[in-house]
Amino acid sequence: MKQEVGYGIRHCRARIGGKDSACVDACPVDCIHPKKNTTYDDGRPTFDEVSQVYIDPVECIDCGACVSVCPGSAIFALDELPEKWKHCAEINDSYVKGGKFTPEEYAKHAAK
Repeated sequence: MKQEVGYGIRHCRARIGGKDSACVDACPVDCIHPKKNTTYDDGRPTFDEVSQVYIDPVECIDCGACVSVCPGSAIFALDELPEKWKHCAEINDSYVKGGKFTPEEYAKHAAK
């Protein structure tokens, strides 16, 4: 049984002002969503519609490829997430839970 890694993104914004997709491109297992220029059949928002990207802890293999390319140093293993960013694990979880997009949970956090 695969152990959930639990990478959480507090935010993933390039220092120059927009969210960055370097981590999406670096991920060898495509566990960071949404991807640029991609439409999803399950109704999840597209890259242009979100303020950050999200890591699916079920799909993540804990390789760390995303960490080294993130220009905002915004990716942490769950057990290394600074206290002030603990709420971001919940935000990440609202987008994807158990490998599935969760529109109801996402809507709760997106409205904040």
